[in-house]
Amino acid sequence: MKLPSNASASTTCYANTAASLGYWQFKHFVLTCMGWALEAFHTMVMIFADRQPDWICEPDSDCVSAVDVCGLQPGTWRWDGGSGISTVAEWGLICGQKYKVGLVQALFFGGCMIGAGVFGHLSDSKLGRKGSLTVVCILNAIFGLLTSLSPNYLTYVILRFLTGFSTGGVGLCAFVLATEPVGPSKRGMAGMSTFYFFSGGIAILAGIAYIFPTWRALYIASSIPSLLFVFLILPLISESPRWYLIRGLPGEAMSVMRSIAVTNGRFLPENVYVSRDEDANHGGDRKSNELRSCEAVSGSVFDALKSPVTQIRLILVVGINFTCSVVYYGLSLNVVNLETNLYMNVVVNAVAEMPAFLFTAILIDRFGRKPLGVGTQWFSGIFCVAGSFLGGKGAWKVVRMVCGVLGIFGMAGTYNLLFIYAMELFPTVVRNAALGCATQAAQFGAILAPFVVVMGGGLPFMVFGVCGVVGGFLTFYLPETLNKPLYDTMNGMVEGENEILA
Repeated sequence: MKLPSNASASTTCYANTAASLGYWQFKHFVLTCMGWALEAFHTMVMIFADRQPDWICEPDSDCVSAVDVCGLQPGTWRWDGGSGISTVAEWGLICGQKYKVGLVQALFFGGCMIGAGVFGHLSDSKLGRKGSLTVVCILNAIFGLLTSLSPNYLTYVILRFLTGFSTGGVGLCAFVLATEPVGPSKRGMAGMSTFYFFSGGIAILAGIAYIFPTWRALYIASSIPSLLFVFLILPLISESPRWYLIRGLPGEAMSVMRSIAVTNGRFLPENVYVSRDEDANHGGDRKSNELRSCEAVSGSVFDALKSPVTQIRLILVVGINFTCSVVYYGLSLNVVNLETNLYMNVVVNAVAEMPAFLFTAILIDRFGRKPLGVGTQWFSGIFCVAGSFLGGKGAWKVVRMVCGVLGIFGMAGTYNLLFIYAMELFPTVVRNAALGCATQAAQFGAILAPFVVVMGGGLPFMVFGVCGVVGGFLTFYLPETLNKPLYDTMNGMVEGENEILA
């Protein structure tokens, strides 16, 4: 998006208002990224709701607490905390029925796959970024509250699938809406900071689960924040001016730009107007540019596949997100137990990822997206491969654990980096659709990760290591986007890339 004018001072004014991280962008970023915490609530609630609780023997029974519960007679034991403590306890999802717990998780991520594609397209077209975020948050609240009323397992599975459908669009829409108004010099740092809200949401969820130990109460408590976000936070958030522009609404885009300028203590002259990059590149007077900008431009993932520039980018981004997700979720499930209570485990795992976010945030604008993406994936892959050759007993068990922790450290940094990298690779008109495809690939990887983990021994580490190395090689073929502008249209990107090559 460019702001042409008849005076050079206008360009300077734009640089000082829109292409930076002033107070307006900072407030907008923080409020919008709260949606990431909501995604963490609806995704990770399964850790507590679907857990297998402890069990105890009934008094005066021949039950032996050291044996497996599957070998005990009914009536000789009971769940510690009652049957309402989790779905496993209420519906007896143990022994031969244990697979049903994994099925719920797989279907939830399957819903995320579908939702990411649907809302990725809608946020680029009719609903916009803010509109799509509003819809998915309302749906999350409704499906989450209904889940707490599930009378049986089948209803629970269906509602979790629907929750996954809406959850798949939350982080996607929140990320693009939060980072599009941020200028190139600060976009990397801002984009890398979004995952702090996701990890923070996981830690907060652990506290909520501790206060509300039964699974039905937990679903209610974790769903209400989505309603609060819709009614208290979203009214304070503006729609992306870039989306306004590609939808042929330059007046609304200019209104947001002037709001940014006023809030940041700057001033935009009256002779400044907004136009899409391809319109500004074609030249012409102000009236002709404004008329062209009033024409809505739409796009879909098929447009991204048709263009030689974005086609290979989309294929590579999908492949990288898939391999990264297999490693990230796989290592999260495969990591050695910290031998403390469940709530503390979740908090520690969430906090342990934050140093990786800080590390990549500091280096992203110094070394660029591409070298950091390759380096973090290979860092993770090398330690995973090393862990596959180590034994699982004695001191080697500890060394393997360290390899796993270092592997997830590297991949957590990659996961964070991929969002900002993928966002910069595509123009506004197809940005959310492309990110939706990438998110779908990541959710598919999340579905497969548990099946890799059940292989046991050193084989999962080898699979994770190979995925990390392959992902690093794929990243080699992506272009660097450091300090490059965000393009609005497909033609604008092609022309801009040709100018750079020239």
